[in-house]
Amino acid sequence: MYNLHLAMNDDSKPIPRKLIIAIDGPAGAGKSTIASRLARKLGYINLESGAMYRALALKAMERDLSVDDEAALVKLTQGMRIQLEPTMGGNRTILDGHDVSSRIRERDVTEAASRASVHPRVRQWMVEHQRAMGAGGGVIMEGRDIGTKVFPDADLKIFLDADPVVREQRRMEQQKIKGEVAASVAADLRERDRRDRTRAASPLVAAADAVVIDSTALSEDEVLAKVEALAAERLRD
Repeated sequence: MYNLHLAMNDDSKPIPRKLIIAIDGPAGAGKSTIASRLARKLGYINLESGAMYRALALKAMERDLSVDDEAALVKLTQGMRIQLEPTMGGNRTILDGHDVSSRIRERDVTEAASRASVHPRVRQWMVEHQRAMGAGGGVIMEGRDIGTKVFPDADLKIFLDADPVVREQRRMEQQKIKGEVAASVAADLRERDRRDRTRAASPLVAAADAVVIDSTALSEDEVLAKVEALAAERLRD
């Protein structure tokens, strides 16, 4: 359970509780941007599950291991250290002492991470570490199964979605690509959707108690305002 309670300081004054906020949804829905901006506004830590899977995939690539080999990936996690360090511009991802923040955003690592994430034992390892990192509250975590698997008792669960075509366009604009490369990225996004929604371990689905936000016709600021309002409601409860 992840129930949070008011703590008391030395002056017997209540310390405001800090929420656990889960943001789930498909690729390209805007989860990372909203989680990062909300974390900065609330003074919370943004736990990026995607960055953790990407770091594992990168390590496998560097060791020339197949990300389709579940046993090899599980063995690779032994002794692996992943740290997420918040900065004004977003998190830095540190893998075994090395800053891999830029490298893990490259397309080959992104694709490898999606394939690595389907393995049940890999997801189990990730869930255990994500829960440990966020157990104290004051965290915002985005991913595919945060509200259903990682933090099923989160104070606030958001499922952020958008029309597939809009999500593809956003990803192309984000990566500043067009032409044949854009078509290939769109195909990759559709394949990631298929894997995320059909995998046996923690498929992508909105939690029963999640607030679903369709961002198809909403600006980034409008989505952020909606989530902020929901967080404020939870803090008043």
